[in-house]
Amino acid sequence: MILYEYPFNERIRTYLRLEHLFRRLGELAAREHPTDHHYAITTIFEVMDVAARADLKMDVLKDLEKQKQVLNSYRGNPAIAETVLDEVIGQLESCFAALNSLSGKAGQTLTENDWLMSIRSRVGIPGGTCEFDLPAYFAWQHLDAKTRQQGLQRWISTLVPLAESIRLLLQLLRDSGAAQKVIAPSGQYQQALPQGRTFQLLRLRIDSSLGLIPEISGNRLMLSVRLMRHESDDRLHASTNDASFELTLCS
Repeated sequence: MILYEYPFNERIRTYLRLEHLFRRLGELAAREHPTDHHYAITTIFEVMDVAARADLKMDVLKDLEKQKQVLNSYRGNPAIAETVLDEVIGQLESCFAALNSLSGKAGQTLTENDWLMSIRSRVGIPGGTCEFDLPAYFAWQHLDAKTRQQGLQRWISTLVPLAESIRLLLQLLRDSGAAQKVIAPSGQYQQALPQGRTFQLLRLRIDSSLGLIPEISGNRLMLSVRLMRHESDDRLHASTNDASFELTLCS
């Protein structure tokens, strides 16, 4: 099964992009080859670029506080386990405190690292990090893997509060939806969204053996899914066969 996710607003789109980058960063930093660590550093720069939006930190803090208030409203509900509720609220409070304690934007302290910024100024140039352009960086890549990993972890630590906050918010968002099995007649599926309810994320799970790729579009009123197939001419062609998939709307 392949899981596709589609955000209904720019804020969730940013969260998903950051989650994608943090996941990649974790995988690359755990490896030992210098090339993996090079791309780990470039991923750190990508995170900094996405997180540079002035109101991102405030949006995350507001969402953490909002989720805390929502969960607190469930207290006393016999269908809710108080111990689990306390644990999740504790995680929200911990993320809020850690992120709020950071000064400025996420990764701002890294901009004060002249060595890192010299690399950042060259990574956008094709081949711009060659040894004759950045000899100090070339020497760093020849250090042993453990030393390089220690440096990476030190730089990544400044981004951890943002990463953990987004991970928790997206987890709570995903848990808010209920999956339903739907059928796309002739490869097309449309669904009117209920009035008065705002969805933030669509999750679509489809059997990989079908060889189908969903093209998703949506707004607050309607969502549409068109199933495509990657043909031998390296183009996507619309499928005309009936197909089923699992759909989850998260609010």
